Amino acid sequence: MEDDPQPNDSQVALETPPTSSKIFLPPSIDRQPLLAGASSTYFSPVPSSLQPTDPSNPSSAPACALGVDEAGRGPVLGPMVYGVFYLPLPLSDPLLRETHHFDDSKVLKPDVRSDLMRTLCTNGSDLHASCGWATSSLSARDIGANMLRPTTTYNLNAQAMDATVDLIRGVYARGVNVQEIYVDTIGPPASYQAKLQRVFPTAKIVVAKKADSLYPCVSAASVCAKVTRDAALEVLYEARGEAAGRGEDEGMTWGSGYPSDARCSSWLRDNMHPVFGWGPECRFSWGTAKDMLDAKGKGVKVDWPEDDDGDTTKMTDYFAGGSADKDVTRELGSWYGTLAGLEAF
Repeated sequence: MEDDPQPNDSQVALETPPTSSKIFLPPSIDRQPLLAGASSTYFSPVPSSLQPTDPSNPSSAPACALGVDEAGRGPVLGPMVYGVFYLPLPLSDPLLRETHHFDDSKVLKPDVRSDLMRTLCTNGSDLHASCGWATSSLSARDIGANMLRPTTTYNLNAQAMDATVDLIRGVYARGVNVQEIYVDTIGPPASYQAKLQRVFPTAKIVVAKKADSLYPCVSAASVCAKVTRDAALEVLYEARGEAAGRGEDEGMTWGSGYPSDARCSSWLRDNMHPVFGWGPECRFSWGTAKDMLDAKGKGVKVDWPEDDDGDTTKMTDYFAGGSADKDVTRELGSWYGTLAGLEAF
């Protein structure tokens, strides 16, 4: 089922990746796991300016702020990507807000997001020299498999929490002196903040709604996550072979990947296999995919028989009329005596 509000018509254009001629493929795109439907994680090299002067003393490194945000929570197509971004505390506002104008990725045009990410990944730029980042791409296949577990469900909130914790731990493990952590909330901010505070007790943690608009490091994290997702969608789309013959300025026909996007719904209907549905780009646990597969005349309904090796006999078959051997039933039934009629009572 969809777990996030869908964008309205005016927001769909901003959620749609730029055309392939303008899209930037960051190093967080790992084609092999992406095309195989597997999740992946990427950590940028830690800038030398953020490494401790005394390797035995992590606190000798500059104190850093770290932001966390995600992209692609609600779409039926493509991965959900979590991003973290860190830099020295004094640089947060002047470098990110004033110099490069980072903002919530959902209000930045696709080409602007892509250009910011390119600058961040360009050796010699001020962003590259002072900042580090990481992403965790939760594949559509893994999201769906976890949400459709037959026993203990691993819901989207739990998957997101684990991805966040793993990314922050990874930054700490690389020697970064993270002192403040800012997170765009999942659900009630207070309970989410309390969970993170228990895991990272030495850091100041702020979890807030709209944190991607309030805190520059969260804005930058949202750009890292969004550009990684945009690029992942492009790679997945090209792998489907749909890009053949597409004009240079023509976008992907599946659009933003959100169910509310008419291009996405049309693509799903036109490209659904009657047995297998879609490829690793689709979240089968979403209501949109389920409804299309269950729709009459669309998907092939398969009834899986119960496992039966032909030699297994239920105990009750000996005492009821279900046994194929009536003589065995009568013989074993009389073992315990004969039935008494009502007159006995």
